[in-house]
Amino acid sequence: MSILSLFSKGAALPRPKPGQSPILFVSNSRYLLESTVSVTGFVTAILVNVLFPQVAEIETKVYQIGGLELTANLAYRIVLSGIVLLYAGLSVFSFFDPARKEKFLSRVPFRFASGLALALWDILGTKLQWLPMPFFPGPSRIIEAFLLEGGFIFQNTLYSLRLFTVGFASGVAFGVGTGILIGWFPKIYYWVFPVLKITGVIPAVAWMPFALTLFPTPFSAAAFLIVICAWFPVAFLTAQGIASTPRTLFEVARTLGAKTPYLVFHVAIPHATPQIFTGISTANGFAFTTLVMSEMMGQPGGLGYYINASKVWSAYYKVFAAILVMAILFSAIMKVIGAIQGRVLRWQKGVVR
Repeated sequence: MSILSLFSKGAALPRPKPGQSPILFVSNSRYLLESTVSVTGFVTAILVNVLFPQVAEIETKVYQIGGLELTANLAYRIVLSGIVLLYAGLSVFSFFDPARKEKFLSRVPFRFASGLALALWDILGTKLQWLPMPFFPGPSRIIEAFLLEGGFIFQNTLYSLRLFTVGFASGVAFGVGTGILIGWFPKIYYWVFPVLKITGVIPAVAWMPFALTLFPTPFSAAAFLIVICAWFPVAFLTAQGIASTPRTLFEVARTLGAKTPYLVFHVAIPHATPQIFTGISTANGFAFTTLVMSEMMGQPGGLGYYINASKVWSAYYKVFAAILVMAILFSAIMKVIGAIQGRVLRWQKGVVR
């Protein structure tokens, strides 16, 4: 049952204008109503923050940001208002495209529940402080971390991005190259694949003592760990994709005069591309985990370093702020990988569900 039914049951929709299709009119009316429901949860969170009385005693600080005086609660309301405007804009943007409209409507219940969850969290964590403090601060307290030291968080985010980019890109390139060699050449498979299976199951962090000894800087040591954890899934799935290429494809290509380089780059690799992207997506999660753990153990910067430093001072609202940045970064990286995959594998549209 749609969330719309909770609000519109028993209520009559407006009548269509003369000459307008009744089916199209009802569809548009439902879309507008469900789009309103999509932001209602976040509007509720704003109202709760404004109207619910502050029972627990808290220290209110005023921060100067770009000439504006902001408190943590005011900054929180601004963030919520930005989310409301974002989803309202997406609603208008999706209105004229059936596919985007369907995708937008599919997330309405989640957005509505997210707003209500924020409202409840605000009551329990900020207004009443019934949650264990300082381990579970309210959402406005987490926003305050960005007001207090947003520049420092941004610097650590850039450090993490630089380290992740170097390690992940190198790991993917190394993994694809290794997988092609293993999947195509039987002799390389004989000698390298057992090593891949043995070393691949070892957590990358276990190599940290050796990495810190072998590499001259903590940055290069952490990049090596990310390369190791990204290399295994990409190489393994690439090798499987290359080795599972049907022989008939090679026979047809050879009949047309194709040589070995053509068979590798125009037959085997395109066939293995879906599995390569599966390996890249899997490696992304492993690499991000290794990134954070390596930054907690000897790096001079990064979000993991920021979490470790904040934990020492029991500033758990800063820990949650770093976790929020990590979640946004990871989602953005997955979005980029998905966009590249959709572009490269556009031939699958309509073929693969």
